[in-house]
Amino acid sequence: MSSKKNNLVAKEYKDSIRVVNMSSYQVPEIKEVHNKDWVSFGNNNDYFDNLIERYLDSPTNGRCVNGIVDMIYGRGLESTNSDTFPEDYVRMKKLLRPREVKRLVNDYKLLGQGAMQLTYNKAKTKILKVSHFPMETLRAEKASNGKVKAYYYHPSWKDLKNSDKPKRIPTFSNGTKSQVNELYVFKPYRSGFYYYATVDYQACLQYAELESEVSNYHISNIQNGLQPSLFVNFNNGIPNAETQQSIESKINQKFSGSSNTGKAIIAFNESADTKADIEAIHLPDAHAQYQFLSDEAREKIMLGHGIVSPILLGIKDNTGFGNNAEELRTASVLMDNVIIRPLQDGVIYGLTEILEFNKIYQDLYFITLQPIEFTELDNIETKIRKEEETGEKLSAEEPTGDFSDEEGEDLYSQLEGLGEVLSDDWELIHSEIYQEEDESVKMAEIKYSDKSSKEDDNIYKVRYAYSPVRNSADSRSFCKKMESLTSSKVVFRKEDINMMSFRGVNNVLGHNKQNYSLLKFKGGKNCHHFWSLQVYKKSSGKKVNSEEAYNKGLKEPVNPAEMGESMISRGDKGAYPGVLSKIRKILGQ
Repeated sequence: MSSKKNNLVAKEYKDSIRVVNMSSYQVPEIKEVHNKDWVSFGNNNDYFDNLIERYLDSPTNGRCVNGIVDMIYGRGLESTNSDTFPEDYVRMKKLLRPREVKRLVNDYKLLGQGAMQLTYNKAKTKILKVSHFPMETLRAEKASNGKVKAYYYHPSWKDLKNSDKPKRIPTFSNGTKSQVNELYVFKPYRSGFYYYATVDYQACLQYAELESEVSNYHISNIQNGLQPSLFVNFNNGIPNAETQQSIESKINQKFSGSSNTGKAIIAFNESADTKADIEAIHLPDAHAQYQFLSDEAREKIMLGHGIVSPILLGIKDNTGFGNNAEELRTASVLMDNVIIRPLQDGVIYGLTEILEFNKIYQDLYFITLQPIEFTELDNIETKIRKEEETGEKLSAEEPTGDFSDEEGEDLYSQLEGLGEVLSDDWELIHSEIYQEEDESVKMAEIKYSDKSSKEDDNIYKVRYAYSPVRNSADSRSFCKKMESLTSSKVVFRKEDINMMSFRGVNNVLGHNKQNYSLLKFKGGKNCHHFWSLQVYKKSSGKKVNSEEAYNKGLKEPVNPAEMGESMISRGDKGAYPGVLSKIRKILGQ
């Protein structure tokens, strides 16, 4: 920003009347003081306070900030791989509470940066709690070896006394073993700024102040009557001062005030020959001048925030966006991609780093507020990409199978989004039934697939089929439905099977109707089924076996022995250990 002062100063009339006197906004000063451990931000260490004032007293600036915060947060955090890592998803939801994330987003936009307090366990091996920390209460510690290792906290820096001792709080990974609280500061890069970041709307702050000053002027004009609107002349001589004051008071009581457009000015004259003319008093084009200032401030504020169209914030204008759906669609998509997504990415990057400390791996995104019909979907190939672009959870294509009975329909709802029928691009090269020498190799007719597993690589897919297809009338409902899926060539990732367990599929046969591992125990006690491993490769016309696949880099799956066992073949028949021990006790075994 230019250091020259661009003063908006109205002409002074008779050296006493000024309309507006406003100085330009200058770049905030970042200063290290030799006898202080922290770095001040702002000319009087008050940059954050000034931003909050501009937010509160400028209606356009306040609406822009609120609107963009709502667009960034949308309907909260979600993950594209929640099905792949369901346990991580649950842990993420517990750690990143919506209220705390929304407050972080608000600071990140309003103040240009935000902070979260991390609370660890005693061993400092796990983050137990993530809480919003007010950014305006923090000042950066002077850098050590090129790193800001702590921030200092004070509830009100503008009221800081010499006797006050702000509290030092270490930053993420810079605290000692005994310090169970640290700060993670979300700060975007700004050229020329190291300790702090200016807001992305810095260039329009002077217009936010202008809008505030114009509003204050009009309020003062109404409250104080600075602009007279009428002369009243008395042409029967000049009374004494006391009488003049009494007459003036009575007229003002009856006719002045905001509801009467202004105060009356009284003139006393010797005769009609010496009376003053009665005429309205007004500033030339005053209305137009103030309307211009107001419109200019509003336009520049929205420009500074990157608002493509005012209607996106609920503000009607005359640009045509209100009546032209295509233009509104264009404005919405442009706003989302150019302004909102970069701000979301800054927040998500930091939250992801926090989660990874706890070994939580989730591909985060914010659920969009943008209407789904405004999102370009024509060139998006995969469901995950569509989910990222739209911000909407998308269900997988429905697998085929017989779901005619009511119980089957309920089971299907639990299995929604799990399993897949692979496309013609993939051929089965290996089918492994655990603990059996007989290897069945068959071609799979693939219909649809865009899923990935952590067991896959770029060439091969590892899947599991529920086996065998017995078609027995005595089979349990769960097993019948799973056999139906297998007959329809539906296969599952290991992540899908874990998600079934997490959702409580078939938990009616679990111990005390609790969720259990379908990976290990399939349909429960006495079940005849097992999971068969299947390896697929992109079709090339060349026969490839599993050994060659493993030699070429595919990691051989590591699975529990129970995965390939039928419960009926086990000595305990798959019974819950506690139940089995009771039976043995009764039998005297």
